[in-house]
Amino acid sequence: MEVKTNSFKAWLLATRPKTLTGAAVPVMIGGAWSWGDAQQYDGAPFQWIPLTLCFLFAFIMQIDANLINDFFDFVKGTDDSSTRLGPRRACAQGWIKLDSMKRAIALCTCMAAIVGLPLIWYGGLEMLLIGLVCIVFCFLYTTHLSYLGMGDLLVLLFFGIVPVCITYYIQLHTCTWTVFVSSVACGFVIDALLLVNNFRDRDNDRKAGKMTLVVKIGDENSLAAYLAVGITACILGGAAWIAGHPLATLLPLVYLVLHIVTYIDIKRINRGKALNRCLGHTARNILVYGVTVALGLIIL
Repeated sequence: MEVKTNSFKAWLLATRPKTLTGAAVPVMIGGAWSWGDAQQYDGAPFQWIPLTLCFLFAFIMQIDANLINDFFDFVKGTDDSSTRLGPRRACAQGWIKLDSMKRAIALCTCMAAIVGLPLIWYGGLEMLLIGLVCIVFCFLYTTHLSYLGMGDLLVLLFFGIVPVCITYYIQLHTCTWTVFVSSVACGFVIDALLLVNNFRDRDNDRKAGKMTLVVKIGDENSLAAYLAVGITACILGGAAWIAGHPLATLLPLVYLVLHIVTYIDIKRINRGKALNRCLGHTARNILVYGVTVALGLIIL
């Protein structure tokens, strides 16, 4: 694939558009919960502006994280273009110069801060702390924590609990136990993407000293973990039924079927670039989960 240095195509590939489903789904679920519950709080009007800002912040932070990962993995030598199984990375391929990537990371970080600042008006000063924590851990993930096997925990926090609960909190200034359980379920679903990514890269990661959870627990346990996160998420989805939204529990069973099919495919392929297909299928499954949960919460 021919890509010109610092071209639009190079930057588009560097942003990794397929990963944006992981940013959209938690906000989608948090927004759906708050929309459905708004009438229970004295008919509080649903506010679309803060929801839009939450989506934008999530998208920009995801792109920022991808650029940071591209830059630092190349600098650390983790991205070896000769042995890499996943999609090729911009810095490693020379599609984007390091100085240009540094400027892009700074720009994305500033944009995230600018987009997130107005949320203080809707959610209070605590939104400033939440935003700062998101930005700090965006850098810490690639530079340190992913090498210590903490990536899955961070996914649970920053692709589940934080975005779902904060999106809800900004609307209604509270958070229910059902929303919290739903946020944990969302985190498990999105962690499947990290698990299959690290399962594909386990041999290279082991050589590079990157001790992901997959490297630590081994192949069989990693496959079991992939299957388990999807099943656990659907079990936790029962909280929506208890809260009076049975469709939000039943509709995601479509996701579960797709998740199991993808698990079987991963187990069959086991190694090699063919696992990239499973990565794409997992991203699709995540989107299906988000849409089905959101529809189940909105349809009364």
